[in-house]
Amino acid sequence: MTSPRKHLVKDFNHFITCYVCKGYLIKPTTVTECLHTFCKSCIVQHFEDSNDCPKCGIQVHETNPLEMLRLDNTLEEIIFKLVPGLREKEQQQEIEFWRSRKSKENGEDGPRSKRSRLDAENDDGGDGDYHRSDPQIAICLDCLRNNSLVEESVVRGLMKKFIRCSTRVTVGTIKKFLSLKLKLPSSYELDVLCNGEIMGKDHTMEFIYMTRWRLRGETDYPMVLEYRPRIDFG
Repeated sequence: MTSPRKHLVKDFNHFITCYVCKGYLIKPTTVTECLHTFCKSCIVQHFEDSNDCPKCGIQVHETNPLEMLRLDNTLEEIIFKLVPGLREKEQQQEIEFWRSRKSKENGEDGPRSKRSRLDAENDDGGDGDYHRSDPQIAICLDCLRNNSLVEESVVRGLMKKFIRCSTRVTVGTIKKFLSLKLKLPSSYELDVLCNGEIMGKDHTMEFIYMTRWRLRGETDYPMVLEYRPRIDFG
């Protein structure tokens, strides 16, 4: 009876490494047009200079290829299970990154909050912080007012428009939060915008911060997201 063959991590490298940086896929992000997958940071940086897939050369989108990206959380979990220590290494690097974004103007951290930072440095087992292991981001949710919109009486400004959440929170979750706070009907649709551009429901706060807020020269903190009744352009 033959013993089962043991597979080495390198046997799967073709499936779990990035075509751009040649390292293990970090935050695997798939181009929906051709289904090729890259590190999130690699493909976002590539799309700053080109609208084509770096692997097959297909044009991803004429004007905004970032809209055609989707995170692959399942593949991310598989890679972390295959490569020992990779998750911990990336989490530490992510923490160090947000620390390096510390604002020189007001002495505060970037999206990672002071509470989260103190917890990492001095874990005393106190009250639960449900995102202790996640970088945090502060957001200002502003109502985008337009006198021509009849729905303006329904969609109003929040009494407390500043929130703190994980950088992994998506726009879809923000929409649900707004619907609950504004007591909107379940069928009511909202648009969420950053710098005047409508954000997709799967975009995370980190993705928006890195590709819409920071890259467009915004230095103010917190990041501002605007919301309004959905406009049907069809």
